[in-house]
Amino acid sequence: MGSYAWVSTLFAVFLLLIPYAQSFYLPGVAPRDFNQGDPLQVKVNKLTSTKTQLPYVYYFLNYCKPSKIENSAENLGEVLRGDRIENSVYSFQMRKEESCKIGCRVKLEAESAKNFKEKIDDEYRVNMILDNLPVAVLQKRRDGSQSTYEHGFRVGFKGNYAGSKTEKYFINNHLSFRVMYHKDLETDSARIVGFEVTPSSINHEYKAWDDQNTQLVTCTKNIIQGSTVPQEAEANKEVVFTYDVSFMPSDIKWASRWDTYLLMNDDQIHWFSIINSLMIVLFLSGMVAMIMMRTLYRDIANYNQLETQDEAQEETGWKLVHGDVFRSPVNSGLLCVYVGTGVQILAMTVVTMIFALLGFLSPSNRGGLMTAMVLLWVFMGLFAGYSSARLYKMFKGTEWKKNTLKTAFMFPGILFIVFFVLNALLWGEQSSGALPFGTMFALVVLWFGISVPLVFVGSYLGFKKPAIEDPVKTNKIPRQIPEQAWYMKPVFSILIGGVLPFGAVFIELFFILTSIWLNQFYYIFGFLFIVFVILLITCAEITIVLCYFQLCSEDYNWWWRAYLTAGSSAFYLFLYSVFYFFTKLEITKLVSGILYFGYMLLMSYGFLVLTGTIGFYACFWFVRKIYSSVKID
Repeated sequence: MGSYAWVSTLFAVFLLLIPYAQSFYLPGVAPRDFNQGDPLQVKVNKLTSTKTQLPYVYYFLNYCKPSKIENSAENLGEVLRGDRIENSVYSFQMRKEESCKIGCRVKLEAESAKNFKEKIDDEYRVNMILDNLPVAVLQKRRDGSQSTYEHGFRVGFKGNYAGSKTEKYFINNHLSFRVMYHKDLETDSARIVGFEVTPSSINHEYKAWDDQNTQLVTCTKNIIQGSTVPQEAEANKEVVFTYDVSFMPSDIKWASRWDTYLLMNDDQIHWFSIINSLMIVLFLSGMVAMIMMRTLYRDIANYNQLETQDEAQEETGWKLVHGDVFRSPVNSGLLCVYVGTGVQILAMTVVTMIFALLGFLSPSNRGGLMTAMVLLWVFMGLFAGYSSARLYKMFKGTEWKKNTLKTAFMFPGILFIVFFVLNALLWGEQSSGALPFGTMFALVVLWFGISVPLVFVGSYLGFKKPAIEDPVKTNKIPRQIPEQAWYMKPVFSILIGGVLPFGAVFIELFFILTSIWLNQFYYIFGFLFIVFVILLITCAEITIVLCYFQLCSEDYNWWWRAYLTAGSSAFYLFLYSVFYFFTKLEITKLVSGILYFGYMLLMSYGFLVLTGTIGFYACFWFVRKIYSSVKID
């Protein structure tokens, strides 16, 4: 098992490093130097809106197109995120300022004008890239504190003009770019450390159109002359797209150029909330651990003392069910499948976080996080098959191949079906978020070509091992379970068990959802790792405590309940996502709402499998430990 695990992990590492090797670029390691006059090419990315959550390609709107549109190399994660990076007409030279440069002239047809109006209504933003930096609009705070960036610029705006009572739509057709650079003291080269834009709407005028050298009346030497007439988005209107470029030296070093992009508006709240959450959870965990240790030691000491005193003494508490506690549960095969899948998710999560902590998955590597998760999921199928088979053999199962097939296909199959339906909705909306057929095929190949065989290899290795021996013998006739108190009923105890694990993550969850649905960068992987460790501890401890109370009340059906106790935190996660939807998002379209709840349902499902597996293994270890610690005839 050990050698196979190392081989799969090293192969995953190799695949993760391929994109870096091809581009000769590692975040934070290989900056790019530009000399004066070197060409700079602005690339365009998707159009995004937090109101619809439906990304579109840049050229969905009637913007200036180069003679040949070329796609930049995209990794799997970028495609999954809906990124479509292409070349543009915006080009200039390093440290050479341009004023009122014409991109193109476009006549809006009825369909084009309609598309512009719809995107302005839905508050779409245009995303561009220069030297791997996204374009941003500088937002100055009223209190005079540090300014922040808004990613991308608006397509346009609605407003009244010249005393008109009706609102009209205006296109941001003039872009004033500002490129910040950090100059090398020894050479003439410089590195780009900032890319800002100020969009504006100008109804350009000219005397005669010349494709080579048109003189605009409304714009000379970077000064808009007298005209404040904005550019309307109406059918049969002519739109001239223009841009300025200015360069500004900066003290910001290349290694720190992402700091402004990553600065959050509620930065202090973020830090204090996480620290507060960690302190509360650590305190509760310490209390739970202390109570459990003291109570258990007393129980074990009492039971072992009874053996040396009066053998006729009647057994009580959790020792009473020793003959049934390791009886195979109902649907044991399904439990094996979900536990194996949970191990796969856990292994993927841990390795992904390690890569993130090492800086491989920084925001400068677009799509890196998603690519890592998909590839690692595929290769961690080895662990899924192994753990599922070990458990299946312990339950005296014989059809290991059938169990392996379920492990390989059940969870990813459900994910794929839901994902396919959501992708069909995106196709219907002509969104760039819809995966192309080739990418869907590649995902299926990864699943069937790598994941499934690895699940079988792991399952074969696991089933070859000797079965896990129970510390006590199981009676042939099951013992009758006495009537349980209302607070020990399965539904109540399961729902109570999920509160503490959810409490460990819900503050960090807010920032994760914000990064996913409000197009912000997530980068505090150190804190995320700490929160994840706290989640593991709380899942394990709350499950052990409730399992102990369950056994003391002579209910030995702990297998599924242990899984669902920690797993019920996913129920609260989904409830929180509903709360987040109505309080933080402004989604109005039905398709967008379906997409949001569909993806959040998948996220909650994965969270259930992950936390349920942690709770199950913690309880499994605990039960084996306590029953092997007492003398039983």
